[in-house]
Amino acid sequence: MSKIRRGRQKYYNIFSHFYDLFIKLHSHNYGEETRKFLVDSAQLEKKIYPRVLDICSGTGSVVLAFGTRFPDILAVGYDFSLGMLQKAKEKDVSDKIIFLNGDAARLSFADDCFDVVCCSHALYELKNEVRKEALLEMKRVVKPNGLVLIMEHEVPRNPLIKMLFYIRMMAMGPKDSREFVKQGLSPFEKIFDNVTLSHSRSGKSKLIICKKNRRELLAQSL
Repeated sequence: MSKIRRGRQKYYNIFSHFYDLFIKLHSHNYGEETRKFLVDSAQLEKKIYPRVLDICSGTGSVVLAFGTRFPDILAVGYDFSLGMLQKAKEKDVSDKIIFLNGDAARLSFADDCFDVVCCSHALYELKNEVRKEALLEMKRVVKPNGLVLIMEHEVPRNPLIKMLFYIRMMAMGPKDSREFVKQGLSPFEKIFDNVTLSHSRSGKSKLIICKKNRRELLAQSL
C-alpha cells in the first residue's frame, strides 16, 4: 500500500468517530430510502443462502441492511479502515455479519463466489488506477449471473448543497474525483459489457448496475 493510501487509512480511522453524524447531516432523511433501494435492486428474494460483499463498507449501514432483510444471508463488510470496521461491529447486534479488513483493489476472495457485490457512495473516493483495479476485482469475485451494484451521489440541484458537494470532491482530489463524476457510465462500460443506470426515488443517488461480459457468461456455460 502506498504512502498516500496509508495516509487515507489513518484519516478514515479518525473520521470513523464522526462518520455517522456526518452522513446523517448530509443525507437528512434519505439514508434509509437509498439503502432500501440498493437492497431491493439486488434481487435476492429467490436466492437460497445468498452471498453479498459490501466493498468500502464504512460503518456497516448497507451490509447490515442486507443482513436484516435476508436472515439466511452470508454478508461480508470489507473496508481498509479498522476504525470504520470497529464501528460497524458495534452496530451488529445479531453478530452474524462478517467484517474484514482489506484493500478494495486486492480482494481476498476466490473467483465467482458472491451473488452481489456492492459499493455505496465510496467509489469516487478511490483514485483513478485504484478505482479501476477495484472494479476489476468486483467483476472477478461476482458470480457469472450475479450483479455488481455501485451507488453514487447525483450532483445536487440546490446551489448551496452543490457547492458543499464539490468541496467534498476537492477534498478527495479535485481533478480525479470531479472527472469521475462527469464521466457517467463510461468507467463502468470499459470493464462490464452490460451496464444500466437507475435512480433512487428522491433522485439524490444513482445506481449503476453491472453484469459480467456476455462472452465470459457464454464461455462459463459451455
